[in-house]
Formats: sequence, structure tokens, C-alpha cells
Amino acid sequence: MRNGQTSRRIVRAAGAVGVAGIVALACGTTVASAQDGASGDPYADLPSELVLTGTVRDFRPHGEGGHPDFQRYNTGLRVGFVGFELDADGKPQLRDGSMGFGISGSFKDSQGRSMFPFASEVNYMDSMEGDTQGTLSAKSGSVFTSAESFGQWFRTVPGVNLAKPAAITLTREAGTDRYVFHAHDDGSQAGVQGFFPIDGELYGNPAGDQWGHNYHFTYELATKFVYDEDANNVFTFFGDDDVWVFIDGKMVIDIGGVHGAVSQTVDLSRLNFLEDGGEYELKVFFAERHYTRSNFRIETTLKLRSVELPSNSNAFD
Repeated sequence: MRNGQTSRRIVRAAGAVGVAGIVALACGTTVASAQDGASGDPYADLPSELVLTGTVRDFRPHGEGGHPDFQRYNTGLRVGFVGFELDADGKPQLRDGSMGFGISGSFKDSQGRSMFPFASEVNYMDSMEGDTQGTLSAKSGSVFTSAESFGQWFRTVPGVNLAKPAAITLTREAGTDRYVFHAHDDGSQAGVQGFFPIDGELYGNPAGDQWGHNYHFTYELATKFVYDEDANNVFTFFGDDDVWVFIDGKMVIDIGGVHGAVSQTVDLSRLNFLEDGGEYELKVFFAERHYTRSNFRIETTLKLRSVELPSNSNAFD
């Protein structure tokens, strides 16, 4: 553990915001919206919304002659089967010979937020005073079918998936510089709610659907942001199923497997490769692989820079 954190990191860690956190997450357009400066809102000069555009890829489920990884596995939370760095194409890659790990106990920071369980194993993420270490146990049960099948999740492959751009809108919470996208089935409405960006589109709702949604898809977001060492820069994702977040090609959140909604947070002040004023790429990879829930919640305060979307032409991208 690094006990000699710089003063800026200690101050920012102490000032982090609850479970929700803050992050940069986008591939798309920042929408300017003038607000009343006399309202008493100290952030009234910020836009009221951020519209972020990513790529959604739709798959037919395994039981309907579709992809072998969708509607086949029900693994629970499984971390560590994806490599800590993106491949040469900027996509997630598998760790050789690993079906991942279960978590016994929780890996938490000093504020009780679940965090990346491999922080002590990588050389780009610092430990902090107050971290709690959980325990990892190796798993042998399959969480995917093959390296080839996994490689198709975030690539547009003819005959395997269909793709299109899909936008989400983050709304600034009143009186804060925090933006939130919330597509979480919290039980407040009848039926199954949540993140379903392609209902009735692309391959359409699967034959086995009983809930009025098109399941079995992935969603990819990318952005660039300028790092401000004096800001409180924290990323939290809450949802299911598989989610991986990378900054500058390095994994900072690992919520793999088919499971119920869970959260994980990264305080960017832990990342020892970030330099004040530097521009960095952030990517989020999400997979909805199994009935019935699809939860997706993000928050952000970082200034965003658009990144060109990958090809959606149903040719290999």
C-alpha cells in the first residue's frame, strides 16, 4: 500500500461522492444549454444534458440458433477472465487459459465502495490507506465458449450480429456538476424496466421474450477527456451483465459474468499514469447476455471529447 500519497490525492479521496461517483464516459456530443445564473446553482453555466452516442450490436440467442455466448451461461459475478489491457484493435481480449475468479468478501476503498479487485496486481493503479482486500477464488466453469466467440462481442461481424449507433442522455443533477444516466430496474414500475436500446429493432425481440424487450446485445462507448488533477474524478458503474472500463487502454473496472446488478468505482487519482492537463481515452464495454434484467447506470463530471464511432456497416470493424 502507498501510504505516502500526495496531498492532492488525499484531499480528493476524502472528498469523493458516495456510491454514485463521477466519471467521463461518452462517445458523442456535448449539448450546450444555457441556464439561469441567478438560480443559485453554482454550476448553472454547464449544459443541462450530455448526449453520448455509442454502438449497440444485436445477437440472436443461443437457443434460437444464435450466438453461443448469449442466453447460455448464468455464471454469477466473474472477474479476471478479460485481460488488463485492450488488444491492438482497442477491444477487450481474454487472459490465456482463465475462466476468471469469484469474489469472497469485497474489495472496497476507504469509503466502502466496491473497487477493481486487481489493483494490487497491476502497476498502473495505486493502493490507498483504508482499502479493504477481498479474496479471489479461481473458477473452472465456462463463462464464454471460445476466444473466437468472445472476439465477436464488440466487433460487427456479418451473419453474427447487426449494429447501429445508439444515444443515451445524461442529465445534470441540480446544484451539482454531476451527470447521470439511469436505466435501472428498481421495481418502481410495472414490468421489467432498464436499459433496452433496441426493442423491436435489428433482429427484433427474441422468440423467447416474455417481457417486451430485445435482449442479447452489447454496447460500446468511447471518449477522450482532459484530466484535471484538482477535480474530484471518480467513475462508478452500476449494472449487469458484463462490464469493463478502460482508461488509456488499461482496465479500471471489471464486472464480468452473467449476474445481478452490482457496482464498482474507480477514483482516477489512483491512476499513476495520468498527468494534469493530459488527454486520455476512456472506453466502456457492456454486454446484456441473459433474461431478464438489464441495468445500466453511469455518472460523469469530466469534460468530454468526442471519439469517432466504429463502423456499423456489418463488415468486420
